[in-house]
Amino acid sequence: MAKTGNGTAEEHSPSGLPIKQIPGNYGIPVLSPIYDRLHYYYFQGHMGYFKSHATKHNSTVVRLNMPPGIFISRNPHVIAVLDAKSFRVLFDPFKVEKKNTFIGTYVPPLSLYSDLRPMAYLDTTEQLHSSLKSFSFHLLASRKSQFIPTFHKAYSSLFDMVEAKIASGPVEFNGLNQSSAFDFTCNAFLGAVPSEVIGPSASNKAAIWLLLQLHPLASRLTKFIPWPIEDLLLHCVPLPPCLAHGSYKTLEEFFSKAGESLLEDAANKFGLSHDVALHNLIFMTSFNANAGFKIFMPILLKWLAHAGETLHGELVQEIRSVVKSSNGTITLDALEKMELTKSVVWEALRLDPPVESQFGHARTDLIIESHDTAFRVKKGEMICGYQPLAMRDEKVFKNAEEFVANRFVGDQGKKLLEYVYWSNGPETVSSTVGNKQCPGKDMVILVGRLFVAHLFLRYDTFSAVHDGMLLGLEPRMVFKSVKKASDQ
Repeated sequence: MAKTGNGTAEEHSPSGLPIKQIPGNYGIPVLSPIYDRLHYYYFQGHMGYFKSHATKHNSTVVRLNMPPGIFISRNPHVIAVLDAKSFRVLFDPFKVEKKNTFIGTYVPPLSLYSDLRPMAYLDTTEQLHSSLKSFSFHLLASRKSQFIPTFHKAYSSLFDMVEAKIASGPVEFNGLNQSSAFDFTCNAFLGAVPSEVIGPSASNKAAIWLLLQLHPLASRLTKFIPWPIEDLLLHCVPLPPCLAHGSYKTLEEFFSKAGESLLEDAANKFGLSHDVALHNLIFMTSFNANAGFKIFMPILLKWLAHAGETLHGELVQEIRSVVKSSNGTITLDALEKMELTKSVVWEALRLDPPVESQFGHARTDLIIESHDTAFRVKKGEMICGYQPLAMRDEKVFKNAEEFVANRFVGDQGKKLLEYVYWSNGPETVSSTVGNKQCPGKDMVILVGRLFVAHLFLRYDTFSAVHDGMLLGLEPRMVFKSVKKASDQ
């Protein structure tokens, strides 16, 4: 221990950083969590809420209340980690427990999952987690060859619709993407297209089920509902699970039939019961994959639109030259050669990860380190990491708030991937049965590249505007114009 200026002892972490108390407090019971919730959803927004606390206390590790707060969730008290270094504690399964922390302090009613806990809510120490994650790896590996053709089918149809409608005026991307993303993920995983089997309302049924789980995290549902009323409706009591009963029953029937061979594999190879495998297959496809693509595609489109024609021209040149050298087709090998395209996808994920926050409880008393200070955390305390701030850490990323398309190109750029955390783990680390990193991590990167490649094989450039947020979860994107490829 070293002595401070007033003669008291100063503790240091094993790496030599001074150990200090975590700044911040939780305020007045009941009143402060409500006050903080309103600022988070309506007055400051997510980013502004976290930034204000970090600025107030001059620290990237702070105590605060995490919405939705009281009435609807468990204890709202969390320790927020907001820099690239402290955030990494959430990836260590020996330090942090992830049981029932998938979407934070709120746990949806289990009746939404036929009274089963999906893999996302299981901790790594639970045996079922290992079996289910092994099953998810099997699913992805067995269907890998279908990702490119099924994506081409779904998103070629989407762009056809954009072109058919844009002559009459601006075209909203999100609604079309919701349907295409659900068709793509189900076709990729199951070999069946829900809009063809269930009908055009298939993606809406999945969306209703998703809303029943995520409504405590949503905001700005519609401009016609004043925010005080919306806050009472969305953030104070769980919406009745029965509202999704009919939709989920339809999904259950579809997945049971279309996924019959996968469910047999789950039983024979991984010892999973039919019900556990079925409901986790629905969750992996309809929530993990479909909801991720539903949010990520508008994010990717937003940053491409923001970058403008100069970047569009560079992507056109790279993508078309690589595809031409690959006999005119998009292949996995061709996508690997598209360095700028890959960088664009990573940069979009860095700035706007589809899942903003990660959570976990300290397994034991532990020490968290930021860049210049260490902090003690007691066993059982909840840690919340807000990724958009952690991945905009100026001590890691130069011009961290800016979209830099070629940030991850070249050897130096690749080194920065260690600090890209969108998948609940560093981009340089692989998902395993022993961690909580997204099992579909590589698929997301692949699909992001496919989206960019298809866009600029089809168009020389386009214009689109970011017109607010939908449910506070995804940017509303509207196509204004598209310019067909000049070499077609």
